[in-house]
Amino acid sequence: MSIKIEPGDLLTEQEAAATLNCAIRTLRNWRALRKGPRFHKIGTRLVRYRRADLMAFIEREGDAA
Repeated sequence: MSIKIEPGDLLTEQEAAATLNCAIRTLRNWRALRKGPRFHKIGTRLVRYRRADLMAFIEREGDAA
């Protein structure tokens, strides 16, 4: 099964942080703790977030509150 990725679906750390209204450092901490939204490593250093994963994370966090 292949997922089609549209332009704009992969967000940088800066874009993801702005979407979640949090600091980039928070995203990095979440990754280290294996918390937060799902992310994808591209190569050894590049990190991207799928827009759908961010929206799913927002919904989960909203349900927990």
